[in-house]
Amino acid sequence: MAFSITDSCNGCQACTKLCPVAAISGKKQKLHRIDETLCIECGACGRICPQGAVLDQFGILCQMVKRSRWKKPMISSKTCMSCTICIDVCPVNCLAMSDARDAKNTHGCAYLARAKECIGCGFCALECPVEAIVMQVPDAASQAG
Repeated sequence: MAFSITDSCNGCQACTKLCPVAAISGKKQKLHRIDETLCIECGACGRICPQGAVLDQFGILCQMVKRSRWKKPMISSKTCMSCTICIDVCPVNCLAMSDARDAKNTHGCAYLARAKECIGCGFCALECPVEAIVMQVPDAASQAG
């Protein structure tokens, strides 16, 4: 079951602008709807909604989370096997593959290339066959640099 929007939606359009697959429609200041055939259940709409008007796929009301507190993928270069599955499943294309590190390590490693575009869906971590990715809230020090 896809995410859905309750009648408490005020039509602010925050979710519409953020949805990576354009599954949300509605006019400004009017109730919005999620097309369940397009929704990929990434949860971005629920995290961005200031009204708390989004229900997740289990019917539980989502809570707004400040974007600075959204989880981001942390990728272990020691574990990553350069398969690119994480890059392929990312709905906002925020991951990339680095070049080979040195003569001993002839393969690259996935990394978060566009952190501001990451919606924190966690699809990369779910699909990683070697569990090289964990989703964590970035600390303030890493965000400053």
